Amino acid sequence: MALRVLICATCAQPGAEPQGISLAEVLRDRLPPEFRVETCPCMVQCGSPVAVALRGEDRYAYVFAGVDPAADVNDLCALVRLYADAPGGEITDARPAGALRHKLVARLPR
Repeated sequence: MALRVLICATCAQPGAEPQGISLAEVLRDRLPPEFRVETCPCMVQCGSPVAVALRGEDRYAYVFAGVDPAADVNDLCALVRLYADAPGGEITDARPAGALRHKLVARLPR
């Protein structure tokens, strides 16, 4: 199973169009094909858009909220690569993920 980057398709800043879809397009262009970048239905993080999740078979899953599609895209690419390299998906040092390490909402067990 490929590593998946799930982005809320309905996330938007108040009064704006959904930003999750445009973030998915940017990531598809920037990440290697081994990562499946997908949009998904609402992740119930509406108070802090944009929501992003990382998943993989037999790996921890992570949910982030408040991801800024413009400001956080480089950190998000670094985070995805960090996740891919982490045994079992367990990220023990998130400093390379920049500001995203402060936007973690949940880590789900394998």
